[in-house]
Amino acid sequence: MIPEIGNFSLMLALCLALAQSIIPIIGSYRQNANWIALAKPAAAGQAVFVSIAFVCLLFSFISNDFSVTYVASNSNSTLPVYYRVAGTWGGHEGSLLLWSEMLVLWTIAVSRFSRQLPESTVSRVIAVMGLISVGFLSFMLFTSNPFDRLFPAALDGRDLNPLLQDFGMIIHPPMLYMGYVGFSVAFAFAIAALMGGQLDSAWARWSRPWTIVAWMFLTLGIFMGSFWAYYELGWGGWWFWDAVENASFMPWLVGTALIHSLAVTEKRGSFKNWTVLLAIIAFSLSLLGTFLVRSGVLTSVHAFATDPRRGSFILVFLALVIGGSLTLYAWRAPKVGLGGRFSLFSRETMLLVNNVLLLVAAGTVLLGTLYPLFLDALGMGKISVGPPYFDAVFVPLMLPILFLMALGPFVRWKDSSLQDLWNKLRWYGLGVLLIASLLWLLMRFSPMVMLGVTLAIWIFLITFVHLVERLRHAPANTPWEKRILSQPNSYWGMIIAHLGIAVFVIGVTLVKGLEISNDVKMRVGEVTSAGNYDFKFIDLKEVNGPNFVATQARFLASYKGKPIAIMRPEKRVYTVQQMPMTEAAINRGFTRDLYVSLGEPIDNDTWMVRVQHKPFVAWIWGGCLIIALGGLLAASDKRYRLRSKKRVPEALLVSESASEAKLSQVQL
Repeated sequence: MIPEIGNFSLMLALCLALAQSIIPIIGSYRQNANWIALAKPAAAGQAVFVSIAFVCLLFSFISNDFSVTYVASNSNSTLPVYYRVAGTWGGHEGSLLLWSEMLVLWTIAVSRFSRQLPESTVSRVIAVMGLISVGFLSFMLFTSNPFDRLFPAALDGRDLNPLLQDFGMIIHPPMLYMGYVGFSVAFAFAIAALMGGQLDSAWARWSRPWTIVAWMFLTLGIFMGSFWAYYELGWGGWWFWDAVENASFMPWLVGTALIHSLAVTEKRGSFKNWTVLLAIIAFSLSLLGTFLVRSGVLTSVHAFATDPRRGSFILVFLALVIGGSLTLYAWRAPKVGLGGRFSLFSRETMLLVNNVLLLVAAGTVLLGTLYPLFLDALGMGKISVGPPYFDAVFVPLMLPILFLMALGPFVRWKDSSLQDLWNKLRWYGLGVLLIASLLWLLMRFSPMVMLGVTLAIWIFLITFVHLVERLRHAPANTPWEKRILSQPNSYWGMIIAHLGIAVFVIGVTLVKGLEISNDVKMRVGEVTSAGNYDFKFIDLKEVNGPNFVATQARFLASYKGKPIAIMRPEKRVYTVQQMPMTEAAINRGFTRDLYVSLGEPIDNDTWMVRVQHKPFVAWIWGGCLIIALGGLLAASDKRYRLRSKKRVPEALLVSESASEAKLSQVQL
């Protein structure tokens, strides 16, 4: 009866989601306190029933209940229990249930940590999230039910996709979905603000920490997916501009623009309409990513859960969400004041340029992702848009962003002086050029490598200069430790995230410009090389795993004749699906990775082998983690915490909105 309990729980959750999404909105317009108050209990009830359904599906996997179609399709009795847990979200139906579970958890978090906000505002936010939940629960119940029974029950399952039988895939989807679904909070705050006509700095202050946390989780999710592809797929790449990789990268780019735009709206009252539009676009791209992965319109190593029959439902849902939100935006946005004015050279202008470049970059990725699909749908043939397009179009857009990113904190709000900025930073800029010139004389890097390294040094140095300048401007007698501790977490978050970008740029630049890869035919006893590293093929042996058999090779890696590691790549065959998989051997280091993978056997004694030397590739992962840490610190700033249990009076918000509107009229 466990699957039936899960199915019935989803039905009850849908009923509560409908009540959560409709009644509070009507109550907020009618000023009916009882109807408004229904939002939180309905959200809590929905969360309980969705969680029950999720636990029921998890139990079905752990207990090998092959009478459930979804379990029989994505598990097997020989599958280790931790991979059965991953199988819960390893296919189409389970991944949708994971999405719904994340959504109700975000909703409960908003309900719990927004007690200081006006009741009508919170109810509208929760109601918008309820509408999103209605769409996904309906999708599950009517087209993709994870609890459908299989009659007669299968004797055993078809096994989980071998690509997903990895520890990284236990962590990666929840992290990614926390980011995807987290943008629904920013979207809900934006739609609620449009409904109430209260697009003020208070709205931005409420929305900003939620947006930063969602962006942080999406950063970690993308990092985990890239890292998984690097060590699991056997080709040694960390990013291939794959369509599903792009589906997660586009909302990250727009989300980055959104958190900077929210800063301007919070501090200066500007960019209100722009910020709302970015919130709508960020969540719309999250939904588009779901459509691309779940509808079957593309094939990818990451798109492990596809079904063309369900694409129309997602497309209609996507059209309703995007079309409805943009219609509301077009209706309400012209009535919003312009906010604080600023000069042509100011921090607001710098952030606006940053946002426009990020949005254009997301547009180029969207074009490269969807253009082949449109051509195929129109019967005009199949084309592939790969790394050459993205390298030629995306990279030039990033160069000015990296340059301006270091300058931004030095530029004052509202009005600044270009001459003052030049006088302050010219000698530091000259120092960066001198360091870069010295590196070129020593290393003889290519022009593109030098450009990337120079930008990274620029970010490091100028960010450090800004930190020192800020600490020096504290009162003269203040000890340095107090100066450091007195800085808000949001400032430290910005500093750390920018330094993380610099670390990431160094890793990307050096691994793309200096990596060495050799594909060779090898017999036992032979030696090949990659740069200054030699790899000797020692022997082969058979290895039996819990649900696979493998041929394992041993290679002795040495540097200039000095042995440094024994590396054991494998060629596996999973017994249930008879699917071959490559398990690479990686010797990791702070400044380089050595990578060995087995290809196909040529004959009984000869194998295709790929050996690679990848300098500074670990800095890519380290940079991502540092960026995420910066997001965590920024979101934990004390001004976002609950300072009082007293709720903000509705009249105060109306007064603040009226004051901002009056200010805009005076400025006009």
